[in-house]
Amino acid sequence: MAKQQSEQKLAVSVEQAGQMLGISRGLAYQMAKTGELPTVRIGQRRLVVPLASLEAMLENGQLTAASGHDGR
Repeated sequence: MAKQQSEQKLAVSVEQAGQMLGISRGLAYQMAKTGELPTVRIGQRRLVVPLASLEAMLENGQLTAASGHDGR
């Protein structure tokens, strides 16, 4: 049972979060930079998106502004 818990991810990369949301990699990183996508820095370079925060944002409808993004 402990093995199952250790395999469950608590966070994903910004790119993976973008894929989960159906947005481009570039838009995902832009949203992370502006704070629209919640991130946590691990070490000096690794940036991850906590799944709990991502799910909470979706439940609260806080990502709706990103869906109207036209890429400009």
